Amino acid sequence: MGPQTTPTGTSTFVNGHFPRRRGLIILLSVLGGFLLTVIWSAEFVDRTIGDNVANTLLGHDAKETPLQGIVAGILFAFVSGIAGTFTACNIAAFGALAPLTGTAGGRLNRFVQPLKPLGWMSMGMIAVSAAYGAVVGVVGTSMPQFSTAANPAGGLSPRSIQAMVVFGVIGLIMIYLGLAALGVVPDPFARIARRHPNAPMVFMGALIAGFLIGRPFALFRQMFRDAAESGNPLYGAAAFTLQSIGNIVIMAVLFLLLTWFAGSRLQTWFAARPTRLAAITGAAFLVAGAFTFLYWDVRLLARRDIIPWYPTAPWT
Repeated sequence: MGPQTTPTGTSTFVNGHFPRRRGLIILLSVLGGFLLTVIWSAEFVDRTIGDNVANTLLGHDAKETPLQGIVAGILFAFVSGIAGTFTACNIAAFGALAPLTGTAGGRLNRFVQPLKPLGWMSMGMIAVSAAYGAVVGVVGTSMPQFSTAANPAGGLSPRSIQAMVVFGVIGLIMIYLGLAALGVVPDPFARIARRHPNAPMVFMGALIAGFLIGRPFALFRQMFRDAAESGNPLYGAAAFTLQSIGNIVIMAVLFLLLTWFAGSRLQTWFAARPTRLAAITGAAFLVAGAFTFLYWDVRLLARRDIIPWYPTAPWT
């Protein structure tokens, strides 16, 4: 028998310590994502939570008040981003931060250390948000997201098709990352992470910004149309960047507080059995990916009567 080798991680999301019951983790995670699609009420999250948050922060009805000028539009972009914090898209993406919760050291170190990967994630997010916003400022009026056309009976509007494609791809990417974290498929960042260890966090930021390309959130569409009608790529880039920053600011603060108060205990718990971190990371990606794909590419078809049925809770 040859010498045993210590498992080594290949990137931020793959620590090399793979749990034995991977099939069970995959099954339960996908089931969890499916159950979330059954009980999730977009109307409650978008209108009851999102609209009320935006109205309170702005001091007026966010949907009914026209945006007057660039300054008002920039403020609206940031506030609507905060209002959209608890949409399914953002909550799903922050499951990817599980590997960062076990930072070692004193409380100050546990607070400061996660700021670096959050910064790299923000770089990826800002790059994609600004680029897409600039495109919207130039050609946005001819894009599917600009349309206000209702979905035809038994069919899909161009806006819905764009959302399905974008979220479907994002969901499948998250599922793959979850399987990679569990060691079922190769780590897609293994090669690039050797030279650029922060590449996975940059990619995750870009993935979060990708939600803007498909987002149906009403307040976001209002900002989108304003940026598109302005014809100003700089305004579009600034507005979309602030929308993304607003989306993550509350979740980032909650994450930093978690590492501040519970980081040492989590570090001890993960160190006792490193496979726990791989299991949590993989499960977070799989739940998020399954939810995103099923919600936007299967449940949506049922809501448009294109497929016969998809189970949903009465309150949805």
